[in-house]
Amino acid sequence: MRQAGRISQWNDAKGYGFVMPHEGGARAFVHIKAFQSASRRPVEGDLISYEAAPDAKGRLNATQVRFAGQRIAKPGVAPPRRAGKPTPPKRIPRVAMGLGFLAVTVGLMVVGVVPAVLTLAYLLASSASYLFYAYDKHVAGKVRRDRVPEQTLHLLDLVGGWPGGLIAQQALRHKTVKASFQRGFWVTVVLNLAIFAMWWRSGRAETWSAWLLG
Repeated sequence: MRQAGRISQWNDAKGYGFVMPHEGGARAFVHIKAFQSASRRPVEGDLISYEAAPDAKGRLNATQVRFAGQRIAKPGVAPPRRAGKPTPPKRIPRVAMGLGFLAVTVGLMVVGVVPAVLTLAYLLASSASYLFYAYDKHVAGKVRRDRVPEQTLHLLDLVGGWPGGLIAQQALRHKTVKASFQRGFWVTVVLNLAIFAMWWRSGRAETWSAWLLG
């Protein structure tokens, strides 16, 4: 009998993860090869339907896996594309963007364009943001309630941690498919850059840098 569940953990590099059934019970191991051919790569949080069967060692495995709403593909026939269905968006190079911004900020500090206090703030906030994303990813899908609130992640990104947040989102494959979170995230990026520009032009950043550096 087919079951419905949600992917609670997924390691895309190794091509496997776990699925938790909606109606309760033990989680099942799921491998990329169990998905219907021509399917996209799964991500954590995907809704799927599957058959549960034990393997040779008695471990529960998910087989004949399909994404929610996906039709059964006929052998040798590519799934039809719905009329008017938009092309999936290209992946955002989050790691490159995050590291690139930090590298540019450090470079501008070295040549004396950006005050040291701003560069230091971005580096520290980005490190903190990455660690909080990593912890939230670690506890996601487990029987625990100590997830990091999304407001906390947004606050860290707002105060300058968004480059680290970008890096964590891609490197850890976390929070990239939740549209509401992504909308909030990019709002914090725009607001932070606006605050950065205002503080830089006001001259207060130079004053703070001179005070901190003696």
